[in-house]
Amino acid sequence: MTQQTECRRCGTCCRKGGPALHDEDLELLHAENLVYQDLLTIRKDEPAYSPLTDQVEPVTKELVKISGHGQSWTCRFYDPIHSACTIHSQRPLECRLLKCWDTNDIMEVIKKNTLTRLDIIGKKNPIAPWICEQEKKCPYRETNFLLRTLSSSPHPSPLLTELTAIIREDLTIRTRAVAQFHLSLPLELFYFGRPVFQVIRGKGLKIFEKQGEIHLDYVNRA
Repeated sequence: MTQQTECRRCGTCCRKGGPALHDEDLELLHAENLVYQDLLTIRKDEPAYSPLTDQVEPVTKELVKISGHGQSWTCRFYDPIHSACTIHSQRPLECRLLKCWDTNDIMEVIKKNTLTRLDIIGKKNPIAPWICEQEKKCPYRETNFLLRTLSSSPHPSPLLTELTAIIREDLTIRTRAVAQFHLSLPLELFYFGRPVFQVIRGKGLKIFEKQGEIHLDYVNRA
């Protein structure tokens, strides 16, 4: 059997999700080869797919990735008809290094020198304080702790109250920011990531809206 030495353009890599951005990719943003609407933030400790372990697990640091296409994780720049990248000549670092037949180069850079939101927009950007407030009041570390504790707690009500408060605070911050800065949905997902209630959906929780507010109930009791 001949050993593979070049891309077969099967699209498998592109369908697994867009790349995380690194310091080397800032020039793509400065040249507007990539714009904020193309990006999605994965916040620190948010559960996400890890190419290192092939599992969904909390990320150890904030990541900014190229967002998916529609409701899928397939990279937004992947053209399935021609099995091609539509920004191939201006693709990010991880895409340039990725070779499915030899992953050594890509594994060397994963999680190293990755960009954060503040790296991209700058700390003096008027939306930066809103991002810092979200990180302070709605940390995924606390959310994950509450979810783990719920599964073994005989008294889930206080934990649900704390978790509900985080979800509501996250929604309040992003809703006010959307109104003040006139953010589209793609921009909201770059600046604030996915809403917490969407990320934790399916974790044994019933999430519903009542009288205009999010409510939770724990349904995965033993």
